[in-house]
Amino acid sequence: MTVTFTGKVPLATSGPNAYYQVWTYTVQGSPGDFIGGNQRIALALPADVDVQDPHRYPDVTALNGAFLERDTTISRQYAGKILSSPSGTQSISFVAPTAQADRELFLVGATGTGRPWTVLPFAKTAGGSVANIQSLPSPASRVFTGRPVADFTGTYPYASEVFGVYQPLVGWMGAQNAERFTGERVPGEALAALSDAAPVEGILSPVGLVNLFREYFFEFDTFLGTPAGHLWLSPGGTVEVIETSSRRTSTERTAEQSEQTTRKVEESLTEQADVADAVKEDNANDTTLGASASAGANFAGIYHGDVSTTFSTTTSTGKSSEQTHKHSRTQSSKVSSEIVRNFKTTFKTVTETTDTSSRRYVVQNTTDKLVNYELRRKMRKVGVQLQHLGSQLSWQVFLGPGGIPAPGADPKSYVAPGRKLGLGELVHVVPAPDLSSLRKPEPLETLQEKIVTFTGTFPFRWLHRDNSNPPHNGATYLLDESLQWMNNEDEDNEHVHATNDFVAVPPAPGYTLTDRIVVLEAKNGNGGPAKLIPHHVEVRPENVQNGKFSLTASEASWAGTDSMTLTFSLTWAPPSSHPDQGSYDRALKEYEDAVAVIQRRTYAEAVGARIDLISKIRTRPSEELRKEERQVVFADLIKQLNKNVPDGHLAAELIRQMFDVDRMLYFVAPDYWRPLNITDPAGPGTKGRYPVPPHNWDNKSPDPIDGETVVSWYSHTSGENRGPGDPNTELEYRVNYLITENSNPGPTGSSLGWLIQADGDERRNEFLNAAWVKVVLPIRPGHETEAVDWLKRSDVEGEAALGELYKWQQGDPETWRGQTIGWVLDELVKELQASNTNMDNTLATEKVFETGFDPLDGGFRPAEPYQIFDQWVEVLPTDQVVAVEVEYDPKTGQQL
Repeated sequence: MTVTFTGKVPLATSGPNAYYQVWTYTVQGSPGDFIGGNQRIALALPADVDVQDPHRYPDVTALNGAFLERDTTISRQYAGKILSSPSGTQSISFVAPTAQADRELFLVGATGTGRPWTVLPFAKTAGGSVANIQSLPSPASRVFTGRPVADFTGTYPYASEVFGVYQPLVGWMGAQNAERFTGERVPGEALAALSDAAPVEGILSPVGLVNLFREYFFEFDTFLGTPAGHLWLSPGGTVEVIETSSRRTSTERTAEQSEQTTRKVEESLTEQADVADAVKEDNANDTTLGASASAGANFAGIYHGDVSTTFSTTTSTGKSSEQTHKHSRTQSSKVSSEIVRNFKTTFKTVTETTDTSSRRYVVQNTTDKLVNYELRRKMRKVGVQLQHLGSQLSWQVFLGPGGIPAPGADPKSYVAPGRKLGLGELVHVVPAPDLSSLRKPEPLETLQEKIVTFTGTFPFRWLHRDNSNPPHNGATYLLDESLQWMNNEDEDNEHVHATNDFVAVPPAPGYTLTDRIVVLEAKNGNGGPAKLIPHHVEVRPENVQNGKFSLTASEASWAGTDSMTLTFSLTWAPPSSHPDQGSYDRALKEYEDAVAVIQRRTYAEAVGARIDLISKIRTRPSEELRKEERQVVFADLIKQLNKNVPDGHLAAELIRQMFDVDRMLYFVAPDYWRPLNITDPAGPGTKGRYPVPPHNWDNKSPDPIDGETVVSWYSHTSGENRGPGDPNTELEYRVNYLITENSNPGPTGSSLGWLIQADGDERRNEFLNAAWVKVVLPIRPGHETEAVDWLKRSDVEGEAALGELYKWQQGDPETWRGQTIGWVLDELVKELQASNTNMDNTLATEKVFETGFDPLDGGFRPAEPYQIFDQWVEVLPTDQVVAVEVEYDPKTGQQL
């Protein structure tokens, strides 16, 4: 016999069967090989070929009499035909995918249903070599990644997301923006100079186009992905498989923060398990989008496109769709990649049960062979389509500082938008340091005067003078007028000394003797009474330290003895400084130094704790943050219009009537556009936005939380040495931000010295530090003419440059050639008003919710208004794992 590959033809040109083709082989036999009746012949194909059951296609003539039989005991399947005639030439046809490869096939035959197959040797060409197995073109191995997308025609989307692209329209010179950037409401010399330096038409234009798009998500199919583990069982063996599936959450991410040094765009891990939710999350965190604060608007965000030099909605829609395709495809792939990395599954083979919360599978091998299982991840296939929803004309205006104030305007009115938003203050009371381990030296006692009793001897001494007699110690003596001696009151020629010196010991070191000395008692040498009346006591200055003083008696009687004992009351003055003051001062300094060390360490730990706490504060919902920002933006817009419409209520109502305030967008300008260049290098005296404050441990402020709150991440100015070889030896100063080993990474703007809101997101921090904002107000559908006429008023935007010739471009209507910008703008307004009020267009944008998924040929086409223009498929993992039995060739190790 001879078997040849005849060819393959498509099963269908479109629809779910377009993926498959009809494969046909010709079998040429010798006389007597084919007898007809119940005789069957078949090609034995590898089991991994995706061959379809021929009974599903009764209208395909080539499949008449065809059958498909799968043998579960071997890795083969039989695609064959029941012979209806004994003709020498027969054909075998079956349905399989298009992919082709040369594979080993063999021909089998049987005389009836249920009879065993017999291998029929054959050749590939007439006269060629005959063998049981030959290599022929056949369908390639099946790599199943779900059914083709055409099989899911009519599937309804399970989620959708709306966003858009904004493009300013060049030509019109708006008075609001012209005044801001040039100080002139009417174009003049300043605007002409600016125009020479840069194309300002798109900047000064007050109008632009917002092209809206909707992203649909469809649930297609599931299939088994790559193996996540392997399990083998010996004959008669039993094993328990415990599957622990975990999804990474914020808590787990925090625990692994030391391993994740950044959380930036492409390296961040989404917390969402679905691509639709992940796209929503990515849009909410994308700071390049124009922010819309109203939930009713249901905007995912508006991307700022290039300035459009054409007013044609068809051309603008096409360009916007290309940008939308690039962004959405990249974004969807990124979040899908993040989701792939977001799941982690661990398999453990154990013999005892310890975790009752895990999934537990009991696998038994009741056969007499070794059984292998692959544990394969179950994958989801999600389809994504993009549809154009329409175009809206919009008004754009700039708010905040950065422009040239108009003549007579108050420069203080031009403040950054973020200045009007309050920040959350983290209340964190720093406890007083624990000083219990230190002992403060006891304060020295205040030195007081000391009054002490002193006993001294006043001897009876004869004073020899001319014709004097020896004195009698029993007489009474009186002081002579000379104050140098005493005379016997009864005998004029008896004299004794009137003055005597005494030396007292100071009561304590440093004490000095005062002249407040009192004689308390006098006794003779036998202890009997004696008499002494002092005349005066003298303490010389040189003797105050050593306690020496002299006493001159006015009257004295020694009562018959040679001496008398006097008892004095002495008053000693304390020293000017405590004698232990030096030791006390040294001990106190040591104590204060130790206290300073503990206080410094305590406050440093408190600052570190504050940084940890503030880095882990939960972010407020983005919807609430955008609402607050919208309030500020809208208030500034009303204030700016008050110059032209004095009544603020009237201005607000006029805007609401013509413009969709709920869909108001704003794009923030980076802070480096501020008039003062904040990117200048820092110096030693530079301070960050929120430097670490010195703590006042003895705070007596009436504010109960003064010094106990923190508003933002702390900044700290520090200097670093310059690099090797730099001739400049001065330090390089930077305003740094503080982190700890436990804190989360600093948010965006930390290295730029931004003021960071603790519970704000990246967009809020960008808003707080923005130089200004550009506001985009979409015009309400049906109010285009009314809104543009209002904008043309001289007290709003004026009509500057509308009389200039419109620059016609390829794709513009021919009727626009040679017309003015104002005329073309009016035509665009009429077109948009008619389109946005046409109910058929509205119904076209909702068609997918009625008819479901409709495959898009080619995957992408430039967007036509209100049509689906882009389509792709994303593959996402699930947390489900399937055990699949597999076999291996014991010789080659290859999976069979």
